[in-house]
Amino acid sequence: MNIVVATTSHFKYAQIICDTIADSAKVRGTGIAKRTPEYIRKKLENGNAVIALDGDTFSGFCYIEVWGHEKYVANSGLIVHPDYRSQGLAKKIKASIFKLSQEKFPEAKIFGITTGLPVMKINYELGYKPVTFSELTDDPEFWKGCQTCKNFDVLTRTDQKMCLCTGMLFDPATKSKKKTVNGKAFKRLKSIKESLFLKKRK
Repeated sequence: MNIVVATTSHFKYAQIICDTIADSAKVRGTGIAKRTPEYIRKKLENGNAVIALDGDTFSGFCYIEVWGHEKYVANSGLIVHPDYRSQGLAKKIKASIFKLSQEKFPEAKIFGITTGLPVMKINYELGYKPVTFSELTDDPEFWKGCQTCKNFDVLTRTDQKMCLCTGMLFDPATKSKKKTVNGKAFKRLKSIKESLFLKKRK
């Protein structure tokens, strides 16, 4: 398995990356913002992504988004192909994109929003901490990216203050250390949000 910084030479994988993200959203029944092949190719062209390959076979992917004049960056679109799941690949990809983010944007705060418990755990181990949405970027373009998520109505209902996703932030100024994870705490947080927001929607 080879995890590398993606380039234009990986354009041919743009469609399967989008398809894998979309298929994962259907299976999990959770909100994942859709991305187009054109959007993915732009990330590859800018060197703002990592891709995992098993020979020439696509295995996984994650990319960087830049917000607020490089004050914030987000590691988004983390996906592992179904044939390569349950092998620890997501954690390796996340560590690679996290390292790339720090190398390219050393002063930026790194954040993400997710409903996935495995991603929350990985982020926490890297030094992220759960935060309110108000501590994330206020760049409207970032929040526009949530429009294709099926839970977007929750976000608008709360004036972008909260949603089913959990916001997590790594601030380089605090020099956070890697931590062990209390998985039960994240699971309870997710359960509370689903109970609160989905009940209201019904």
